[in-house]
Amino acid sequence: MKTFYIETFGCQMNVHDSEKVIGTLVSEGYSQVDTPEEADLVLYNTCSIRDKAEQKVFSRLSSFKRDLGKGKKFAVLGCVAQQEGERIFEKAPHVSMVVGSASYNKLPELLVQLEAGNQRVTGLNLDTEDTFETPFARRDNPHRAYITIIEGCDKSCAYCVVPFTRGPERSRASESILNEARMLAESGYTEIQLLGQNVNSYRDPSPAGLDFASLLEKVAQIPGLRRVRFTTSHPRDFVKEIVDVMDRNPVLCNHIHLPVQSGSTAVLNRMQRLYTRDEYMRRIEWIKNSHRNIAITTDIIVGFPGETEADFEETLSLLDEVQYDSLFSFKYSRRPNTPAIALDDHLSEEEKGRRLTILQEKQRGIQIRRNAELIGSIQEVLVEGFNRATGQWIGRTSQNRVLNFSHPQGEEANLLGRYLDARVTRSGPNSLVGEPVNLV
Repeated sequence: MKTFYIETFGCQMNVHDSEKVIGTLVSEGYSQVDTPEEADLVLYNTCSIRDKAEQKVFSRLSSFKRDLGKGKKFAVLGCVAQQEGERIFEKAPHVSMVVGSASYNKLPELLVQLEAGNQRVTGLNLDTEDTFETPFARRDNPHRAYITIIEGCDKSCAYCVVPFTRGPERSRASESILNEARMLAESGYTEIQLLGQNVNSYRDPSPAGLDFASLLEKVAQIPGLRRVRFTTSHPRDFVKEIVDVMDRNPVLCNHIHLPVQSGSTAVLNRMQRLYTRDEYMRRIEWIKNSHRNIAITTDIIVGFPGETEADFEETLSLLDEVQYDSLFSFKYSRRPNTPAIALDDHLSEEEKGRRLTILQEKQRGIQIRRNAELIGSIQEVLVEGFNRATGQWIGRTSQNRVLNFSHPQGEEANLLGRYLDARVTRSGPNSLVGEPVNLV
């Protein structure tokens, strides 16, 4: 039996890509194992958004040089594969296969080349005519499933490698997406998440011609689905109709991730984000005017080249104005093949670190206050797991908040995948604590 081990770095898109790779490998007669030591084929599905993730992959590869004599083969997949291409063979000579995300549908023929003894197998085509759909996907979560609706990006943000590693935007036909969502619902999945680098840039290539808001409406009407999420949105393509559809369809989770990156219009211009602070705030106003209580989360980069102290203060003031429910924050790091490499006035690592700490502390205070406002409320949670260390079940609300709660029967209650109501009794900066109500 041929065996494989796969490790995934990065975003939910990568997680779902790995599900496609696993499904394809299993269909080709491979069996998944739990450790790289057990595997004949070791695959790393990579992320190149930040330098640390990239370094971690090459560190992993380096640590397994000693296993060369055991006939083990290595493959690098995903964004680093597309970014570095055949240079990976020079950096890590024991790697035999390098495949970008646009070529996963060619994995069966690439595996044939690998098994035939070819030491340099590549799949690096970003041809826009190639589909990113694969006929197989191994889904290990029986309750929540991902569906990729659009791949790639047509924006040119100065710091971002995605257009280079994922290629231009390619949208799936709406009927293909809806058929997959129906199949998942019929198979017992109750929550799905629509994925794309710019998910609201979706443009249906079929005669139906649906935009993203129209697609959301149709997905929300599929029988059996209780929750539908989507990520990630680009502010330039975020239209009011998306909020209107969410207002009409409670199946659509009341959470929007809308990356801002900076609160300064001057920095946004240098980042080539294609919107101003005022235009971003107009979208926030649409969300806050919804009759639903929609949680808002974001991404922020500090220390972009040329970011002044005044620019940074504008970002801090944006946090006060929006009151985000949570955010992902990063120090700017130079990435290859990005326009920002040519910019002057790079800040020191120490200064970037100082600003990141200030930003995170301010956001921590906001989250403490916002989560405390939920104490006493009843929240519906989808139960995702059990923490044996605390003796608590882990649930997630429609707003994407984690809520931990105890149950009289502990782990034996077998609550995984159930929806239940919980009253919030305590809160912290990153999660809620509660107790179940109306247990049957």
